[in-house]
Amino acid sequence: MKKTVVLGASDNPARYSYLAVEKLRRYGHPVVAIGRKTGKVSDTDIITERPNEQAVDTVTLYLNPALQKQYYDYILSLKPKRIIFNPGAENPELEQLAEENHIQPMEACTLVLLSTGQY
Repeated sequence: MKKTVVLGASDNPARYSYLAVEKLRRYGHPVVAIGRKTGKVSDTDIITERPNEQAVDTVTLYLNPALQKQYYDYILSLKPKRIIFNPGAENPELEQLAEENHIQPMEACTLVLLSTGQY
């Protein structure tokens, strides 16, 4: 299973980040959900701090590029194998930083990747 950090997590069931946390958990992936405010998605707590996680496979972004800037150092410190830039989160600057740090940037949709077995 692929440990995934969801940045921009929300407890609003109408948000794609909410659906992603639910679907990731349904598929058995460990999830660290980080949002601007605390909350809950099913059995997963949304936290506001930036825990020092180990063995992170994927960081999936649900933040616009301006909001991502404050997380650059944190994301890179996790040393994930890949960063998924969901629609609306595309960010050439962070994609370049990822490549320079040997992290695969992907412009994709986490929900689609899970549904099609490509996650």
